[in-house]
Amino acid sequence: MTELEKLDAGLEYDFWDSEVDARKLHAIEGCARLNAIPVTEGAAREAAIRALFGAAGRNPTVLPVFCCDNGRNIYVGDNFLTNYNVTILDIAPVRIGDHVMIGPNTLITTVNHPLSPRRRRQHIGQAKPVTIGRDVWIGGGCTILPGVTIGNNVVVAAGAVVTRDVPDNCVVGGVPAKVLRAIPDDTAED
Repeated sequence: MTELEKLDAGLEYDFWDSEVDARKLHAIEGCARLNAIPVTEGAAREAAIRALFGAAGRNPTVLPVFCCDNGRNIYVGDNFLTNYNVTILDIAPVRIGDHVMIGPNTLITTVNHPLSPRRRRQHIGQAKPVTIGRDVWIGGGCTILPGVTIGNNVVVAAGAVVTRDVPDNCVVGGVPAKVLRAIPDDTAED
């Protein structure tokens, strides 16, 4: 298998491989274009988002400075908003539902590396997808780690580090994030 085939299969791969690196170059160029467009030029920014992401629903808003690892592995629903300084390391797919807001200085990452220094010297990475449901608000300064699924109608408190799956209809917070309380889903009539 090529390193890219290993990456796409969820296996360990060499992140210095030229094919893997080509995906990063696409993202670096796409992010540079997006970040260079003034926030007041909504139509141009939306076109740049659509060129960078794998898919975007209606009304995507991505404020500067935005960074990602691939771009084509990001799939967002309607009314998506990222505030300033958001990074999505989408080596594996990141799927985000409708009506999701991501606070400033947040990191969503799908990539991990071995604990072994010898394996890290060999440039080994492994990626696991991240899924975020609908009606989710991720507060400022949060970190969402590889392989995590966040349910629908969830609030992730500012500064939380989400290391495991989060059920629907709750507030989570802390390091590592834990369920703090349940919240109602009042969208039934929408």
